[in-house]
Formats: sequence, structure tokens, C-alpha cells
Amino acid sequence: MEVNDALVDKLAHLAKLHFNEEQKTEIKDDLQKMIAFVEKLNELDTTGVKPLLHMSDEVNVLREDEIKGSISREAALQNAPLHDGRFFKVPKVIKK
Repeated sequence: MEVNDALVDKLAHLAKLHFNEEQKTEIKDDLQKMIAFVEKLNELDTTGVKPLLHMSDEVNVLREDEIKGSISREAALQNAPLHDGRFFKVPKVIKK
């Protein structure tokens, strides 16, 4: 596959990137090296090799959902620097 200026321009447009001529040259070289590497992999004989679906044979072990109580409001507010007894008080961060 040939990497030319039109391909780089199309990829840059799709990725919403802008390159000067020097950067285009570097990117063309890099893309050509990547494509050559992938084409080299196509030369391997993979007959009889199963596709790799997961990196390990481990299966996710998920815990059962359990209903648990949470901490009390007093315990949650005890270390708060500012509170009004019901809610945390924080500085205003959105200004109109």
C-alpha cells in the first residue's frame, strides 16, 4: 500500500489535525513503516493457530450483590470542615 499526500490529507481531515509539509513527510514515513510491519505479519503461516480472544484463561469472578447499611449522617459529617448538620458546605465554584 502506497502512502501518499492524499492519504495523509484524508487521515488528517478525518482526525481533525493539521500538518505542515515537514510533519506530513514524517507522518508518511511513519505510516509506511507501520504498513510494512503489518504486511510482514501477513507473511506468517497461521494455519492451525486458534484466534486469541482473551489474554488469559481466567474468568471474571464477580461477587454477589449484598444489601448493606451505610454510615450514619453524623459519621459522614464528623470530619467535614464545614457542614450545617445535614449537608457538606463547600465554596461556590460556578459563577453566573
